[in-house]
Amino acid sequence: MSQNNPHKSRTDMRRGKQFTKKRRPFRRIIKIGLSLIALLILFGAGLFAFYAASAPQITRTALSSDNSTKIYDSTGKVISRLGSQNRDYVKSDKIPATLKQAVVSIEDRRFYKHHGVDPIRIVGAALSNLTGSSLGMQGGSTLTQQLVKLSVFSTAATDRTLKRKAQEAWLAIKVENKYSKSQILEFYINKVYMGNGVYGMQTGAEFYYNKTLGHLTLAQLALLAGMPQSPKYYNPYLYPKYATERRDEVLNAMVKNKAITQAQAQRAKNTSVKSGLAKTHTKTSGSATTSHYVDAYLKQTLEELKAKGYKANSGLKVYTNLNMNAQKKLYTVSNNDPSIAYPSNRFQVGATLVNVNNGKVMAMQGSRKTKVAFGLNRAVQSSRSSGSTAKPVMDYGPAIQYLKYPTYQPVRDTPYVYPETDKNVMDFDNKYQGTITMRKALVESRNIPAIRTLENVGVSKATGFLKNLGMSFKKPLELQNGIGLYVSSEQLAAAYAAFSNGGTYYKPYIINRIVQANGVVKKFHPKGKRAMSPATAFMITNMLKGVMTDANGSGTAAKISGLYEAGKTGTTQYPDNYINQVPADSSMDAWFSGYTKNYSLAIWTGYDHQFKPNSYITEPETQISQQIYKSVMSDISQGQPNVDWTKPDDVVATDRGGQTEYYVAGYPGTVTDNTSQAAGSYSVESSSTTNGAVTTAPRSNGETQSSSRESSQTASTTQEPSGSGSSSGDGDNNNSSTTSSSSADNSSSNDTTGGDNSNSSNDSQSGNNNDVNDNQ
Repeated sequence: MSQNNPHKSRTDMRRGKQFTKKRRPFRRIIKIGLSLIALLILFGAGLFAFYAASAPQITRTALSSDNSTKIYDSTGKVISRLGSQNRDYVKSDKIPATLKQAVVSIEDRRFYKHHGVDPIRIVGAALSNLTGSSLGMQGGSTLTQQLVKLSVFSTAATDRTLKRKAQEAWLAIKVENKYSKSQILEFYINKVYMGNGVYGMQTGAEFYYNKTLGHLTLAQLALLAGMPQSPKYYNPYLYPKYATERRDEVLNAMVKNKAITQAQAQRAKNTSVKSGLAKTHTKTSGSATTSHYVDAYLKQTLEELKAKGYKANSGLKVYTNLNMNAQKKLYTVSNNDPSIAYPSNRFQVGATLVNVNNGKVMAMQGSRKTKVAFGLNRAVQSSRSSGSTAKPVMDYGPAIQYLKYPTYQPVRDTPYVYPETDKNVMDFDNKYQGTITMRKALVESRNIPAIRTLENVGVSKATGFLKNLGMSFKKPLELQNGIGLYVSSEQLAAAYAAFSNGGTYYKPYIINRIVQANGVVKKFHPKGKRAMSPATAFMITNMLKGVMTDANGSGTAAKISGLYEAGKTGTTQYPDNYINQVPADSSMDAWFSGYTKNYSLAIWTGYDHQFKPNSYITEPETQISQQIYKSVMSDISQGQPNVDWTKPDDVVATDRGGQTEYYVAGYPGTVTDNTSQAAGSYSVESSSTTNGAVTTAPRSNGETQSSSRESSQTASTTQEPSGSGSSSGDGDNNNSSTTSSSSADNSSSNDTTGGDNSNSSNDSQSGNNNDVNDNQ
């Protein structure tokens, strides 16, 4: 056809139709894709608007104030302000331009171009994560968003949500509209945490260099600008390598941002990061200025805060269960009570007071004559054997709970050898009393009846009973643990509290309520669970009263006249290969755990390094823990209800030889003793008469009996607890092991009175530590 012909050939028309048909599916896909993108944008905008509408208010006060966390006692009084004392605010005109350039270069290169949120920065950060190139950026948040986060939001990991990020972006836009870039940068430089308990870069300059910002070099300003990302690891004192790398990263970012030349950066890099560092500090950590009364309690508060996912430098209000009157009394008695004959300043104390009805930790003493802040909190250390305080929770409690032992159950105080060993169990007096009642065995703290009772119950059931009381262990328990468990005073106080309140275990807790900087409140409530029957709790308590009132009781020094109370003593002896190096009747640890209807107080006393010379506890000194209990409990019980425990309906009272005894309804008889007897030991026949008297007929075969001394510490590492109160993680360096094989090493270890190097570990205690004896 001619080119002037307006008509196309049929062939051309068919080809056009085929081409059009081929293109139409692609057009549909594009349209669908664009529609989905539009819907996503609309949905995102709607969700953003929804979240933004519920964003908290942000004020100038919030932007300019520090991030200090305030900690309160149970009455709402401030006991500590973490960081608020350690900040000097500096106005924008006093901030060196070099520092401003350094901060902007490393934190937000487009700071002067965006309006609070920077899409380009977000994309750049995403590419950085994919390629591994920093591009001078630190994530997708702008400097303004970081300021908002520091001012009004929690730094808890659980708070990093889409809603929080949307609100953060919205508030950043509002801040940009209200304040100038200069003001925003001023807020940021004064707010960031610089490590060591100080806030703001002006304060950081004074702490690290004893100078103001205006007198620092380029290298020093670059270091300060880079520190907020990780104040701990960029600390030039502790980690000079990481601090140098971070400083140089800031310098490189400044070069990229054309704030300085490459030559200037290189000269700064050639300077040692330690150059000009202060040897003394004009600004100190806030925790160092905390009242000595609450030293241990505060440390544990911070541990609990951290466990809940919060950071101390995030402007929190932390309300605790601290009873300041009780805390001051416990501190004073442990340190300065003239009526208690402390043998030396090295003699230590670890104690915890809890409310028996809810688990609230009301007071805590982690040391005496030392500070706990950066060292071992002995109130929660779990590396020392609890001695006979283990008997109610591992032996006799389970016996009543599972075997229905009555309080007058006959138990044998006769020669006993641990099964499949040659280790005899002995008591502090090296005597046997034949068959006696369970009450007498517990009141007088006899070892052999306790171990025989545990053998009847079974270690497995006893372990379950302990777990119900908040005591879990990394390795299986053994019979030896019936006279000693590696637990803390906090764990012990909480366990004995269950005896007091009728059998409910409450996990001990310090923090009652947390208020975040944005006003969000998180409350914490007691977590109670049934640990034993009311019958078990009552019968154990009734027997433990005798520990303090009976003439032969092991805890008579703790008795408070007129107060309804119960308690148990515990001491541990030295191993056989060391016993000759200390005076007779010396102990390594001395405990007392007692309670009323209101409070439970557990106390450990001893030396951090018990194998060092003159680090043993004499027999009179074993009563110091009882004396502390008596003084503190009598004081805090003033004005409180003084009520006796009421017998549950399923417990029956009976007269046995003039003594009121108790049994669980339906189980008035005694349980057969199926424990093993050592070869060649006494053979005992016993029977219960109608009046409860027990007759015994010991017969000796004339063979010589072993007199080796056995202790609560025979089970070694198998008792190390994995529950709350572990002393691991304190950063202490001196392992004080109680194994017989390591006693020589311990005797030469360096003891400290500072309390910060005394991590007594039971990890190294081997299973052959079977020749030390528990007293009472």
